[in-house]
Parts: sequence; C-alpha cells; structure tokens
Amino acid sequence: MNCWLLLPFMLGIPLLWPCIVAAENSKTEVRHPAGSHLRIRRGWMWNQFFVPEEMNKTRHHIGQLRSDLDNGNNSFQYKLLGLGAGSIFVIDERTGDIYAEQKLDREERSLYTLRAQVIDTNTGRAVEPESEFVIRVSDINDNEPKFLDEPYEAIVPEMSPEGTLVIQVTASDADDPSSGNNARLVYSLLQGQPYFSIEPTTGKIRISSKMDRELQDEYWVIIQAKDMIGLPGALSGTTSVLVKLSDVNDNKPIFKDSLYRLTVSESAPVGTSIGKIMAYDSDIGENAEMDYSIEDDSRTFDVITNNETQEGIIILKTKVNFEDQNHYRIRAKVKNPQVDEQLRAYHTEASTTVIKIQVEDVDEPPAFLLPYYIFEIFEECPHGSSVGTVSATDPDQTKSPIGYSIARSEVFSVDDNGTIFTTNRLDRETSAWYNLSVTAMEKYNIAQISSVPVYVQVLNINDHAPEFSEYYETYVCENAVSGQVIQTVSAVDRDESIEHHHFYFNLSVEENNSSFTIIDNQDNTAVILTNRTGFSLQEEPVFYVSILIADNGIPSLTSTNTLTIHVCDCGDAGSTQTCSHKDFMLSMGFRAEVITAILICIMIIFGFIFLNLGLKQRRKQTLFPEKSEDFRENIFRYDDEGGGEADTEAFDIAQLRGSALMRGRKPRRAARAEMLSLYRQSLQAGPDSAVLRRFILEKLEEADTDPCAPPFDSLQTYAFEGTGSLAGSLSSLDSAVSDHDENYDYLNQLGPRFKRLACMFGSAVQSKN
Repeated sequence: MNCWLLLPFMLGIPLLWPCIVAAENSKTEVRHPAGSHLRIRRGWMWNQFFVPEEMNKTRHHIGQLRSDLDNGNNSFQYKLLGLGAGSIFVIDERTGDIYAEQKLDREERSLYTLRAQVIDTNTGRAVEPESEFVIRVSDINDNEPKFLDEPYEAIVPEMSPEGTLVIQVTASDADDPSSGNNARLVYSLLQGQPYFSIEPTTGKIRISSKMDRELQDEYWVIIQAKDMIGLPGALSGTTSVLVKLSDVNDNKPIFKDSLYRLTVSESAPVGTSIGKIMAYDSDIGENAEMDYSIEDDSRTFDVITNNETQEGIIILKTKVNFEDQNHYRIRAKVKNPQVDEQLRAYHTEASTTVIKIQVEDVDEPPAFLLPYYIFEIFEECPHGSSVGTVSATDPDQTKSPIGYSIARSEVFSVDDNGTIFTTNRLDRETSAWYNLSVTAMEKYNIAQISSVPVYVQVLNINDHAPEFSEYYETYVCENAVSGQVIQTVSAVDRDESIEHHHFYFNLSVEENNSSFTIIDNQDNTAVILTNRTGFSLQEEPVFYVSILIADNGIPSLTSTNTLTIHVCDCGDAGSTQTCSHKDFMLSMGFRAEVITAILICIMIIFGFIFLNLGLKQRRKQTLFPEKSEDFRENIFRYDDEGGGEADTEAFDIAQLRGSALMRGRKPRRAARAEMLSLYRQSLQAGPDSAVLRRFILEKLEEADTDPCAPPFDSLQTYAFEGTGSLAGSLSSLDSAVSDHDENYDYLNQLGPRFKRLACMFGSAVQSKN
C-alpha cells in the first residue's frame, strides 16, 4: 500500500525537473555591472502548478508567479497570457497569485500552457521576458467503467465441457490510468452461476458446468466491472450477455405411438398412400432429420420420408386382394440418418412401432384367365365355326355369373360361355389377322365390366390358282425359225405358301396349234419357243396360245392363261423389238395426222377472218370516202319528178346501169368450186389418208345440199348512190332495203360451218381411236 501512495511523487519528479534546473540556473546566474552591454538575466520563481478537477470552489488558488527582482514595493505588475487566461484562470497583478475561476474536467482537457509577463509600472517596460508555464489538471475517480460493445450475445454448443470459452467482455474507464487506481478494473459475475464463471482481470466468461439445450436453450449472464481494483469508493458498471446453446444430436427419434392402424382398399393401385406415422426428436434442424424403414422386409408395403414434415408415409408396393389376405402386420423403425461418432452413444438402439393394415373388400370387375388370347382358324370355314373360348371369373366371394360380348365386329360373335364363332366368310387374302376386344360383364352388376384383347389369325388354304405375273406383249417374226425363244413368262399366286411357291407350266391339252411349244425352267419361269419355220402376217396375224399353270398347294390348283402372239414383219434385222416400235410409230402417226388436220382448219378460219376484215375495209372506203375526194362525181341532184321510162332528159340512166352491174350475183356453183379448191389445197398440205378424205367430202356434200342452210357462200356488194333528191331514188336499192336488211357479217355466217367441220374432225379422231 505504501508503494501505491509514493507513485504520484515518483511520477511528479520528471515533470518538476525542468523547474528545478531553471531555479538553480537563476540562482547561479552571474550579475554584470550597470552599463554593461550584456543583458542582465533575471529569473522567475514558481513551483509546479496543479489544479484538481471537479473543484466546487468558485475561486480556487492554484499558485503564485514571482520574479526574483520583485522587492515587494508594488512597482511590478503581473500579466497572464494564453488559452484560458482571463476566463478560466486569472492572476493578481500585484502579487502574481493565480486562481481557477471554473470547475475543470480532466477528461475534457488535462493540460493548459500559459505565458506570464512582469512589467515595471514606473517605466512601463517588461522586467522579465515572457515565460511559459503549465497548469495540469489532476485526476480524481469521477468516471465509472463502461462496456463499449454491448449488448453481448454468444452461442455455445450444448453439453460443452467445463472451461469452454463463451465470450470475453471488455470495459473502459475514462479516468487517468497513470493516476493511482482510478482506471484499474476488476470483473465479477452478478448472475449466471453455477453454469458460468468469469476471469477478474481479463473478462473472459467460461462454462463451469454442462448444459442441456432441450432443458433450457438461453441464459442471461450479468457482468460487473469496478475501478480502483475494487477498493472502497470504487465506481462500477454492469452489462448483460445472452448465451444461446446450439443443438447437438444427443437425442434419438422416438415414435409417439407404439401402434398404428391403417386401412387399404383392394382396388387401390400400386403407389397409393395408405397413411402416415410420426416420430419425435428433441433435436432441431439437421439433427432432427429422420429415416423411416420397414423392419420385417415387407414386399407389400413400403415407407418413404417426407423431408419437410419428417413424417413417414406408408405406400402400397404391390396390389392386395381381400380374398387372398385381408390384414397385414408390419413393424417400422426410425433413426437419424447422420450421427457423429462422438455422439454415437446417444443412438444405441432405433425406435420401432407396429402398423396393422386392414384390407377392405370391394366389388371387382371380372378377371380373365389370360391377359390376351390368340386363336387360329382356316379361311373359307362355314358360318358358325368355332374359333376359340375366352374365360373370365368374378374374383369376389359372390361369384356372379359372367356374360360376354364383342364390340364392333361383323365377322365374329361370342356366346355366354365365351366361345367365339364366325358369322361371315373369312378370306385370308382380304384380312389375315383380326384384332378383337371381348368384354366380360357381371350379370348381377352390369357396371362391372372388363375387356381382353383377342387376336385371330386366318390360316391359308389353297383357294387361288396361279396366273401370269404381268400382261405380256409377244411378237414373232415372219421369218422366225423353229426353236426360237420368243417370250419368257412367270406366275404369281395370291395364296400363302408354307414353303416357297413352285409353279409348273405346260400347254393346254386342248391346244391343237403346233406352231409353238413351252419349256418349264423349274424356277417358276417358262420359255415360249417356235415350233415351225416361217409365219405369214397376211394369213395368220395373231396366235392365241393356252398355257396351264399349276401350283404346289394341297390340293394343287391349275389355271389356263392365254398368251397372245402377234406376227410381225421384222425386216432384214429379224428382231421383234422393231415390231413394238412400229406400233408405237403408227399410233403416233395417226395422232400427227389428226393434229395436222386441226391446224389446217384453224388456218382456214383465220384466212376467212382476214378476208372479211378486208371486205369491210373496202366497203367503208366506198361508202364513206375521205374528205379530200370530190363527191360531185357520185352525187346527182334532180329537181323534177320525171316522166317515167320515156323521160330520158331528166337524168342519165347510165349511172344506174353501172351500179346494176356491180350488184350482179355470182353463181352458187362458183362459190362451191372455190370452196372445193381450198379443200383440195388443204388435202394436199395434210397427210394422205383416204379414210379422212372420204369422210370430209361426205360431210361437205351434206352441208351443201342442206335446204335449211342459208347461202353463206353468196357475197353481194352495192354502191352508195347518195341522198338529197327531191323526187326520191329510182334505184332498185330502195326496194331491196325495204324488203330486208342485208347482213354483211360474213364471219358469223361462215363460223358455224367451220365449227361443224371441227366437230366432224373430232368425231373422226374418236372413231379412229
């Protein structure tokens, strides 16, 4: 304790050392005589100045400033300069005493540096140079400890061993740590025993006994900090620490119930959820995750875990049948999926529970003995032939009788025993397979139905004879020699053969024609050969050979096929390929003739069109001449009425005679001759076909001799006489016009005839084809 009391004096020696040296220097300073150029140095006399903080006095004496030249005759004046001079600190000008006018706080400012002056009042000059001095504010224990980082919160695992560090708290004191024990702190625990303890000097909180989160998961700990190392008069501060216990997996899951009762319908599909089981775990988070399983390895039921609710869901693994087994007893267990090795002792044995499941009976539809049926039947069987039998039973205990039906079938039917019969003729070549759907229905409950697929295969019988595989166009040259191959034939059979088809070729026994023979190649083909030398196109242009084709079916079927052989003039080349080419060219030649005739008719029609347009143009020029022409040569004016034919002086009859000559008609025969000339020219330009030529002449003669046809080949023109005569016209034109209007549209008159001719050409083409 004595050492602590001497500490302020030991700390004050370094601060007072400059003052002591200055005092010694001032006392040992050598004084020089008056009038010397060297300035006589004087000295201040004062001690170290201290002022306690928080002094309640309004005027507290701090100390005195004094010059060694002051002899006490009041001739010197003291002045105080610097921060706080005159407000915080004042000085007595005569004596040099310094006073504190205000209460000081060391925590706000602990040191004041001031300047002092001493002035001779007689001369007004400074006796001593300015000198700085320090006023220190001494500390008192006026600040309690404070915790700066509060509120405090700590998390520590439950069941932690003793001595585990929880948290460290730290307090601070605003007092001067160098001034005694004002800032020396000690920590203590006001609340938190017996689970926690604290180190007095460091503030570290530690666990003093194990804690279980499931019993209590939070603890409030109150810490106190005191200054002056806890001595009397010390100030203190407190803080609180919230300690939370984190969970560890120290608890195993346990079923709430030791027995669960569940039910399931026998009609429930696989995967149906039957019910839920639930275990409880005191832990939280990942430590509370559960894993359910069936302990007795049941193949009928399974359990899955809902990771969100941690429930066990019992599901149906395979379908159940009330008639086979109506109740089940299984055992389920639960455990944590992940357990630390250090906590394995808490999970020695898994929790189990018993689940009893009752199967509920329902009215089930009929059940077929097989999932599908396949039957076979030969084609061409008589109506009512049995195909096969399907069978279904009622799985319920009532054993209701069953009825059968076939949906949308016109070929098969089924009776109440499930036997399928034919109701129509079967043809394998038309349909080789039938896909049926047979429905079974309970007679006591028609809503209970089920269906089964039935596949019926129609077996083949040999009911189709073989025939040529294609249509053959066969030719033989007139100069063919005996033994020449003219055609290779093959056959097809619509029947299905168990083995490969094999056909036999031969000439019909009724074939008396010895001009050709046949050789079977034993590979389902045969060759036709000539049996003589030389053929005549004029005498026998076509031969018909009957060929017998037999198959290898049981029984074997035979058909007679006719091969048509055309005799052809092959020329010197002796190849039948030229025969088919000639036929093609003949058909193309006839087509060319028809096309040429049609083109000629079109050219004639266009010729008449251009001729008609030329006639109209000439008529317009005659009737309406241009303005530049002189109309006086064609217009005559008469002012007298005239005296008839005897009157020859009134007008010139020659003008009318000239017009009469222009109005002369051409004979009808001339027009026909002109038409025939055009027709002959068209015949010379077209193909040389006597049949077509004769046909056109006959149709043309019929058109010319038709009494109902108008004379379209009569073309008449008349000159325009003019108008303006007061007596009226004596020309025969007036009488002609008064009787009827002449039709100058010769194109419309001539068009129907050429249209009829075009139709005649079309009819000729069709009859030729």
